[in-house]
Amino acid sequence: MHPRADTTRHSDGQLIVIISASVGAGHDGAATEVARRLAAAGYRVTRLDFVDLFPARLGRLLRAGYRHLLIVAPTAYQRIYATTERSCRPGLVLRALLRSAERRTLAALPLDTRAVVSTHHAAGQVLGGLRLRGDLAVPALTYLTDLSVHPIWVAPGIDAHMAIHPISADQARTLGATVVSVTGPVVDPAFSPAMPAERAAARTRFGLPENAPLALLVAGSWGVGSVREAATEILNSGIAVPVVVCGRNQALADRLRHDGLGHVHGWVDDMPGLMRACDVLVQNAGGLTSLEAFASGLPVASYRCIPGHGRTNAAALEEAGLAAWIREADQLKPVLAELLDGPLGRRQRTEALRLYEAGPGPEHTIASVVADGAVAARTRNDPSLARRRIKVFAAAVAATVGLGISAGAVEGHLPVHFHSPAELLEAHHR
Repeated sequence: MHPRADTTRHSDGQLIVIISASVGAGHDGAATEVARRLAAAGYRVTRLDFVDLFPARLGRLLRAGYRHLLIVAPTAYQRIYATTERSCRPGLVLRALLRSAERRTLAALPLDTRAVVSTHHAAGQVLGGLRLRGDLAVPALTYLTDLSVHPIWVAPGIDAHMAIHPISADQARTLGATVVSVTGPVVDPAFSPAMPAERAAARTRFGLPENAPLALLVAGSWGVGSVREAATEILNSGIAVPVVVCGRNQALADRLRHDGLGHVHGWVDDMPGLMRACDVLVQNAGGLTSLEAFASGLPVASYRCIPGHGRTNAAALEEAGLAAWIREADQLKPVLAELLDGPLGRRQRTEALRLYEAGPGPEHTIASVVADGAVAARTRNDPSLARRRIKVFAAAVAATVGLGISAGAVEGHLPVHFHSPAELLEAHHR
């Protein structure tokens, strides 16, 4: 039976728990839309933030360390990412950190939970481990938020991985995932192509030029990467006026305004409206904002990509025909011209429409797994389990303190085999 037929038949108000992570905004954005769809199908939904499931505020420390690493020492992050891409399993430090979150994750799940869905790779690793040992007796699923799939996203024990594109599904299978479905992307329904009147109204609302081509430049909710260079190069190309979104990086917004750029925004609540006002998206991470642009009818270029997932996503998007990857500055003007008013832009829009027709949506896969999954009691508050977790947590704290997560300490001195705690909360953009 097709999963679509099972979406509401078996819901009956059953509880689905979604675990995301407040690292950037992409994981939370995917979780929000999956939750909305499940609620519309009649399920009850509870959201958890994986950052809060670590003991002793360790998750927040790791999140801050990862952000610092991206901003201050991107070369070190690239080494970490490349090393873990070659590894078939998380390193010892990462495994210890993940084990420290297991007890709190299990305890946070209500007793009537029928399935758990992760939109963050570290949460998926924890859920997979709990499933393998029998501590979690309800299905666990992972929604792959990006087009490229890092090995850490594929966790043994996960009942099903959900991919947004056949390329993602193939990568997940190559990495060992056994049950993979192509469900298509999830974005807020407010992201949609603009009619001419809507476009004009959006430009007026944001104080943008009425007729000039506009390039929307984004860098995630943290505003990381070579944003100043990209904005200046777009402006100097003369092909489009840059409209820059700096997220929560107020210092970046201030610097860009000081540079003389006229259309600079911090955090934008109405991103659907801003996308309606613009003509092309230039991004550096390949996450949720790219998917939102596809839904809005904007062609997309990857440029000055951040290390790690920014580059692997750019490669996957290019392979799928969804986004042009501009690798050199002298390619910027001709590629943007092609995207704005040429066959390249038209081909991208066609592929974007196909992307949203790629699958029935993750809610249908989740409903199918819930309908087929056995309901059993979970092991909770097992004293022997708790003792094991305490030992693991002690080891994890010692490793974290000893190795450190300060980017300044590791830049230029990171052994190629080192698996940093910062990799735990690697974020795939907004």
